Amino acid sequence: MNDNKFLLNTPELKKENQLLSLIENQTKFNLNNCEFSIYETHKAAFDVKLHFETIAFTAMLRGKKHMKLDNKTNYFDYFPGESVLVSPGETMVIDFPEADETPSQCISLSLNSEFIENSLNHLNYHFPKVDETSQWNIELDEFFLFNNQSLASATNNIMRIAMDDNSQKDIMADFALKELLIRLMQTQARGMMEKNIAKNKSRIGFVVDYIRKNLHQKLSIDSIAKMAYVSKSNFFKMFKDELGTSPNEFILQERINRAKELLASQNSIKETAYQTGFSDTNYFTRVFKQLVGVTPKSYQDKVLLLE
Repeated sequence: MNDNKFLLNTPELKKENQLLSLIENQTKFNLNNCEFSIYETHKAAFDVKLHFETIAFTAMLRGKKHMKLDNKTNYFDYFPGESVLVSPGETMVIDFPEADETPSQCISLSLNSEFIENSLNHLNYHFPKVDETSQWNIELDEFFLFNNQSLASATNNIMRIAMDDNSQKDIMADFALKELLIRLMQTQARGMMEKNIAKNKSRIGFVVDYIRKNLHQKLSIDSIAKMAYVSKSNFFKMFKDELGTSPNEFILQERINRAKELLASQNSIKETAYQTGFSDTNYFTRVFKQLVGVTPKSYQDKVLLLE
């Protein structure tokens, strides 16, 4: 389980006497360039098929699904804090083994293909990426995502607009959909870099690899930008475009992620701070608590207790 993923807002479940079906009951909201749906299942069921004609962004809100994308994947568990991108014409095949005790709730956004194409063309023409090896593009094979804060926030915004009774909701939804597409692409880029860092030949791939191999050292943004052969200002833009976060934020998060691994391996607090580039143990403790919510000692005790 990835403890860095962000949960989405959860609308109240319907009472069973309000449902047309106990299995994948659909509440639909039509917008100009997408169809937003909330699905609820209150009864254990197996081999349930959900088909999408257009590209669909889905996200779990509560409960659990055990599912596969027909003709594409093996079965996997689908939990809150996770999203799945479904290709046009693809079918989800879903089991709900625990729905009797814990009802499941998820959302889908079926997106207008012309709207997506126009949005990507606009981005690539007017806001091209600094790294010439990259373009704004949705990767249909990078379909399983852990929600980060930005993706979760953009998804919550679409949910709020779709469910609101507002005469201008289509206009607001179009702007919100464009943000969601950008956050989706940035999340995909981060995921692909995690899995293919050794094969990634882009400037960002090189930079991320360098940062991860040198977390124990002082990392200078000026020096890293020179390694990527771009100006400091272009480096910040390139990084933000591709990964949706600043270089400084990324480095700090990577230091804390590495610290979690070291603490789980029973390294001392002092040694963990040193190995992740913090010269002051007290400062390390403050930053760790700010980002993780608990002190390094509490985190280590909790992890070791679970083992």
